[in-house]
Amino acid sequence: MSLSQIFISSAAIVLFTVVAVPAAQVAAGPTSDANIHLRGAFQNARLRFEQGGKGHVAFIGGSITEMNGYRPKVMAILQRRFPQTEFTFTDAGIASTCSTTGAFRLHDDVLSEGQVDLFFVEFAVNDDQDAHHAYRECRRGMEGIVRHTRRHNPRADIVIVYFINPGMLATWQAGKVPLSVRAHDEVARHYGVSTINLAKETAEQITAGTLTWKRFGGTHPGPIGNTLCATMIDRLMSKAWRTPVAPGAGAIAHPLPDALGTRSYSHGRLIAPDKAQIVRDMAVQTPDWSELAGACRGRFAKSRLLCAEKPGAELTLSFKGTAVGAYVLAGPDAGMVVVSIDGRPERAVNLYHDFSKGLHYPRTVLFDADLEPGEHTMWLRISDKKDPRSKGHALRVLHFVENAAPRP
Repeated sequence: MSLSQIFISSAAIVLFTVVAVPAAQVAAGPTSDANIHLRGAFQNARLRFEQGGKGHVAFIGGSITEMNGYRPKVMAILQRRFPQTEFTFTDAGIASTCSTTGAFRLHDDVLSEGQVDLFFVEFAVNDDQDAHHAYRECRRGMEGIVRHTRRHNPRADIVIVYFINPGMLATWQAGKVPLSVRAHDEVARHYGVSTINLAKETAEQITAGTLTWKRFGGTHPGPIGNTLCATMIDRLMSKAWRTPVAPGAGAIAHPLPDALGTRSYSHGRLIAPDKAQIVRDMAVQTPDWSELAGACRGRFAKSRLLCAEKPGAELTLSFKGTAVGAYVLAGPDAGMVVVSIDGRPERAVNLYHDFSKGLHYPRTVLFDADLEPGEHTMWLRISDKKDPRSKGHALRVLHFVENAAPRP
């Protein structure tokens, strides 16, 4: 998969397109700082930018992160605040993906690029509308991202950003907190991570009549919604960095408390598809997407996948840790697989997703997430059964995934 990195220094000339917007349509920004939550120490990134002259800023999330939205606005804010700093910006946004996929791809897509100084995480919407996660899964994914990042760099400053969709808006307006936000916020409080509750801010402004859903821009926000988010992040920085750095101040490691759950995906990683042992009727190859129904996004078009289309196709996979699954492209012909781990009873897993009808949809399907730590063997076979909406029995694996937690 191809993720983007941008290197910008003070010697670079950066051009931005400025579009004139009528004054009546310009967002007024947050009505207060009530939805901007500064937690724990938040000086390490600032010290790195000011004293080190360099900084690695990363963004992970779904399409809201991948799009030309809040992310480039935050990049511009940082360049304005630290004009002499040479920044590396990592865009690890991948449309449709949830915090589970994020936790498993974190190492390859973000941490492999070097220690992260400032990290923005966005998954509330996709955990809600794409993955339809239960509370446990929302928490396991987000805790996995936070805990893994802090193990990699104990000085990493993290900000979790909550965006919003129509269902979440209705929940806020009913006086309740959406499930994904509650779960992610539990993680944020436990680890002292700062949050930007753009979702609640938006709902409050819409209820007050100072903003409309149309002006905000919808689930994938327009200029007004993204500006509101970036302004809140800018305010967070102002709150944290309002006073000069004390002489001799240095970076401090963030505390790493006991995990909220024993099965969070904090040791998540990807396994190359060719690590599986093919028994029959499978191959690692690049599909001919022109011959298949359904769209394939460009980032995946040249990827080599483990592919199979016939019931009875089999493989085995050795892995470590407490969870195993597959990061798949599930299209109109996505099938069903039967899985057995360490000789235990078989379990059927449907690969087809609600959004598979016209798209080879990227999703992580977990076959078991409650194993004991240690080494395991998985046996997988394509079933002769399938989702009634599917037109085939296909399996197309970008990566297998494991939560390679060591034994206590």
